Amino acid sequence: MAKTHQINVQKREDQGKGASRRLRRAGFVPAVVYGGELQPVSIQIEHKDVWHASQNEWFYSSILDLSLGGDVQKVLLRDMQRHPFKQLVLHLDFQRINESEAIRLRVPLHFLNQESSPAGKTSGVVIMHELTEVEVSCLPKHLPEFIEVDLSDLKVGDTVHLSGLKLPAGVDIPELRLGKEHDIAVVVAKEVRPEAEAAPAEGAAAAEEKK
Repeated sequence: MAKTHQINVQKREDQGKGASRRLRRAGFVPAVVYGGELQPVSIQIEHKDVWHASQNEWFYSSILDLSLGGDVQKVLLRDMQRHPFKQLVLHLDFQRINESEAIRLRVPLHFLNQESSPAGKTSGVVIMHELTEVEVSCLPKHLPEFIEVDLSDLKVGDTVHLSGLKLPAGVDIPELRLGKEHDIAVVVAKEVRPEAEAAPAEGAAAAEEKK
């Protein structure tokens, strides 16, 4: 099970674009929490806390504990708006989760032992990561923070498909329910052959023709 991470929030009373601009000037990020049997709630979070959290992989793929004066709600980040060029987070959307209902979320892939694999040790081979994350379905208690892809046995010409990923107990990939054509490649080890150089005689002949 993935670890949970607590983020302290405050209730937000003022609404509208003007109120949001004032919040941002004061160093806060406006946000909303929705879902479940409760009504949506407008909240605010200190920007420094949001910015620090946003630099971590878990912020996007883990269950978060939003703490409002000691009242903790388990949520997932569903949307984050950033400033187009400044290092600013403008708005966040969080969705409450029901621990007895399955959720879908994209989780990152961590590739292990690539350099020590047969393909990684072979010159002229490119190991391509066709995917860096994958959508999974599971109960919240089974949600992995990431999925490891062990490439220690990867050889030249090998392809690792979605069906070849080792998933934690209670976790599956919804894409695979749609048929074999959806069992797409995750990793491909491909040999790259340099283009043959023109033979000296051919090069000389070509040069002669230009005279």
